[in-house]
Amino acid sequence: KGIRPLILGKKDNDLIGSDYMMASESPALSALEFDIEGDLKPGEAVFITLEGEIHRKVCHSNPSKNPCIFEYVYLARPDAVIDGISVMRSRLRMGQKLGKKILDTYPDHDIDAVIPIPESSTSSAIEVAKTLNVNYREGFVKNRYIGRTFIMPKQELRKKSVRRKLNPIPFEFKDKNVLLVDDSIVRGTTSREIVEMARSVGAKKVYFASAAPPVRYQNVYGIDMAATAELIAHQRSEEQIADFIGADWLIYQNLEDLIESAKEGNPKIDNFETSVFDGDYICGSVTKDYLTNLEIERKDTNKKS
Repeated sequence: KGIRPLILGKKDNDLIGSDYMMASESPALSALEFDIEGDLKPGEAVFITLEGEIHRKVCHSNPSKNPCIFEYVYLARPDAVIDGISVMRSRLRMGQKLGKKILDTYPDHDIDAVIPIPESSTSSAIEVAKTLNVNYREGFVKNRYIGRTFIMPKQELRKKSVRRKLNPIPFEFKDKNVLLVDDSIVRGTTSREIVEMARSVGAKKVYFASAAPPVRYQNVYGIDMAATAELIAHQRSEEQIADFIGADWLIYQNLEDLIESAKEGNPKIDNFETSVFDGDYICGSVTKDYLTNLEIERKDTNKKS
């Protein structure tokens, strides 16, 4: 189905002619001075001999391409190019579309500053601020030695890690109405802690915007995400989620706008894998029993510390 990315790189070698390398993101190849040969096709097999000869063949009789759109939202580095789509530019477009939705929904908003939750939301937040014609400010300092909180196994660990990972700059919040922009909201743990931090350093009002639609379903294609029941958006309205995270209001990106933000980078791609947003699992092998068993395995209560 062509869901996950894999990119081929090539570099001349004086001993055997050429070296080859494959990675899920182009920056890994560029950093080692490999030339990008292109993305592997869905169903394609690659065999590289010890002598440096490469053989490539599409082995599937009816392959299709459905890139995971969450790569562009959060997983990939901003300098990556996946399936011909610049991750950075797709996130800028997400911000433009999100900004327009905010203007349509809250034309008389009182936002003083737009503040990103670093770092994958920075590009989108810049465009949101530009569209709203309000100041863009960096209000959080990130500790880069703390891992990704949404895949940590226990709730208490995730809460502590958020506080260790981000530290607010009080001057950017005091006596201001701030709009916090994040790439997405998964369990809501990070969002709730961040809203509390903003209020603790003097923010008058705290609004929250997600560059992605509500994450309502678990992922089965390579992301160790929360169980569906643990996703904050599962069977909850936007108003209920806003109340849970403590925001004065909350707004999400539309799925259609998210898809368009990525698709503009490569109009040849007809479909994206969007199951975490719409529950549409494109592989027929994903059965109800499989999802039920996965749900049990992924629940916090069934994980070891």
